[in-house]
Amino acid sequence: MRAGAEHALLLNLRAWRAERAGRYDAALADLQRARRLAPQDIPTLNALGLCLANLQRPAEALEAFAAAIAIDPNFAPAHFNRGWVSEEMGELDLARSSFEAAARLNPRDPTPPARLAGLAARASDWKAARSLAERALAVQSGQPTALLAMAAADLAEGELRAARVRVQPLIDGETVSPIDKAQAHGLLGDVADRQGDPVGAFREFTAANQALRGFYAARFSGPGVQTVPAMLSWLFRYFEDASGAAWRGASGSPSPAAGHVFLLGFPRSGTTLLERVLTVSPGVIASEERETLTEATTEFMRGPRTLDRLAAISPAEADRHRALYWARVRQMGVDPVGRVFIDKLPLNSIKLPLIARLFPEAKILFAVRDPRDVVLSCFRQRFRVNPSMYEFLTLEGAARFYAQVMRLSDLYRSRLTLRVFEHRYEDLVSDFEGRARAVCDFIGADWTPEMRGFAEVGARRSVATPSATQVARGLYDGAGQWRRYEEQLAPVMSILQPWIERFGY
Repeated sequence: MRAGAEHALLLNLRAWRAERAGRYDAALADLQRARRLAPQDIPTLNALGLCLANLQRPAEALEAFAAAIAIDPNFAPAHFNRGWVSEEMGELDLARSSFEAAARLNPRDPTPPARLAGLAARASDWKAARSLAERALAVQSGQPTALLAMAAADLAEGELRAARVRVQPLIDGETVSPIDKAQAHGLLGDVADRQGDPVGAFREFTAANQALRGFYAARFSGPGVQTVPAMLSWLFRYFEDASGAAWRGASGSPSPAAGHVFLLGFPRSGTTLLERVLTVSPGVIASEERETLTEATTEFMRGPRTLDRLAAISPAEADRHRALYWARVRQMGVDPVGRVFIDKLPLNSIKLPLIARLFPEAKILFAVRDPRDVVLSCFRQRFRVNPSMYEFLTLEGAARFYAQVMRLSDLYRSRLTLRVFEHRYEDLVSDFEGRARAVCDFIGADWTPEMRGFAEVGARRSVATPSATQVARGLYDGAGQWRRYEEQLAPVMSILQPWIERFGY
């Protein structure tokens, strides 16, 4: 290449080396150039998709994998890679069909049936999880994802000793990836929690998070990386100084939905439960925790200057971004016409300026739960790590992140014109019908007695969040879980105390 040669293969090789060194932007430039040189080259398209996925650009990654599949429908790696990226995006039906295609094309590869076993476990379909995991283990006896799916089934069915034995090789194995090792530690933590051993459980949750933190540190907290806490800090400073008048008085436009609702708050605050309940109504449809504000976020939330442009957005530009938003909703297979559409993504709390400016007629359901339960749950869950979820990998990081989001959300309410209904998770558990009726009244949906059976109705739907297995059990009382971990939570209580008082816990 120094001598002037240019070829897709050479660019692929250099991109591979750059990725190995964590230089994904350099790799992307080479792969994009390789695609221009050889637009039909399948390895280039597959490598481009993987690089985009590592850069947290999943929609573009899926486009690259789809292009490879269109050229050669029998190229199994592109099907598999489309599967795991779809799974991370919450597109579980596409993930399932992609893994099935990969398994069909390469039956000697244990990874696709193992990933299908993991999807079955997320849906609490333990029979399918075991069957698919056994299929993967028949090809590779120690396949990590299959072992974890089997152990999850053991845990769900009360076979605690079997679950512990199942994952111990992943803990002890020298060649096990940090991600699989973290999943194993987390599952052992769940076993210890079920056995009434909070000290042992917390030790395992900590080990899981340390493994993930070591793996992702360079990507999400290294030199030159703007962390999520840093972003929240400049957002707070901006709106602390902003004139309230500059952010009021936005005008909307006709919506295809009969009602438009944003369900926000913080992860593990009961948003999945509430969404499941409300979507029992035939007049309500939801996004199921998928990103819808991508283009507007990129355009307007990169810094103070872009927020200034959002404050002064022209009607034509606002209409353009609303059209992009509704097009993305439809691309998800969601038809909002004539129904109440619920856009559920808890951390869209951070994006309330976008919502207020583009959708001033929308209603905001803001979910809250005891901050101690929220932070404990965030710390112990095995989320797919992105810049936000990275903050949950230490207890202090989770607590500070929670406090920053709540503080910013309160500031937004004082600066923006918002129609907000504050919903407490514990109220839905203690007075299901009364609270569900109140929420329905606020969003303009009809209460129906069938909402009491939300778990049975929702069992036929894919749920992308870690709450899926809990919600599948029905009305689960998760209040006060923190009490068993009071000693472990002590170091962050001073951070959480203002919000415990703010929300009346």
